[in-house]
Amino acid sequence: MKAAVLESLGLDNLRVKEIAEPEPGPGDVLVRMRAASLNYRDLVTIEGGYGSQQKRGNLIMLSDGAGEVVAVGDSVREFKTGDRVVGCFFQNWNAGRATAERLRSGLGGLVDGVACEYRALPASGVMRVSDYLSWTESASLPCAALTAWSAVVGETSTRPGDIVVTQGSGGVSLFALQFAVASGSRVIATSSSDEKLARLAELGASERINYRETAEWGRQVVERTDGVGADLVVEVGGAQSLAQSLRAVRVGGTIALIGVLSGRRAELNLGPVVTRQVRMLGVTVGNRDRLAEMMAAMTTKQIRPVIDRLFPLNEIREALLYLKAGKHFGKVCIEI
Repeated sequence: MKAAVLESLGLDNLRVKEIAEPEPGPGDVLVRMRAASLNYRDLVTIEGGYGSQQKRGNLIMLSDGAGEVVAVGDSVREFKTGDRVVGCFFQNWNAGRATAERLRSGLGGLVDGVACEYRALPASGVMRVSDYLSWTESASLPCAALTAWSAVVGETSTRPGDIVVTQGSGGVSLFALQFAVASGSRVIATSSSDEKLARLAELGASERINYRETAEWGRQVVERTDGVGADLVVEVGGAQSLAQSLRAVRVGGTIALIGVLSGRRAELNLGPVVTRQVRMLGVTVGNRDRLAEMMAAMTTKQIRPVIDRLFPLNEIREALLYLKAGKHFGKVCIEI
């Protein structure tokens, strides 16, 4: 079968090549992968940015994929051939709180990913997906969608009337916008592009701020909320945007820390965090139970992922470079 394998660190060492097709063990399902999606995490992985938390060679890439079950192990009862499934991002985190061991089971990190034609996974590591979603849409759910769901709903319980700030137009940010709108929240979206801001409005962002034109966008959020600030800021930028997020959030509000697109190290004035009782929440995807909760809510609301562009598997390097350029609106996906 074909698979995208990172033979050693560096994009030039990513190869689409033939490897042996896996066989399912007693508790496994064999999935014919149909689509996968990219995350910023994949760019970091290629350069070895996760250190001891990733394989540094001979790694099948990508964490997010969808396909159909073509064989089941002897003890598997939950799934049957023909079922449409996605792989859970963390293979060993089914429920409860995160632990160091559970967080070591992420696909495309220490565990081989899903950028391949066939993948054998534990039955506990896959989830049935709704028929209304395409293969490509389904493949966008395990990391980006679940991270956004955890930030907006699972860890913060956003309610109708809350004010939520989202940043940019990547996968996590668009899912966060969609989930916040579905919860009845007022969304203020930021972007560097007026064209993208117009598209964010179509998804339900009631107000938009161009952060290139308005560098102090955090103050703008406060002004637009009658001096109160946002209940939740979904922070994906990292070093260069965190200070503005802190300005934008209300007293007692939450900053959900997800991404580090503009850098991992930031100088932060801790005084306002303490004196204004700001909650700084690190979000790392979520468990299988939360994925099931999210998918049920998406089905009820008929929420569809936003797909930017689809590449064939043999063009995965081009897809990663496209993602790195940052011009996408929504998810960049791979057809398998």
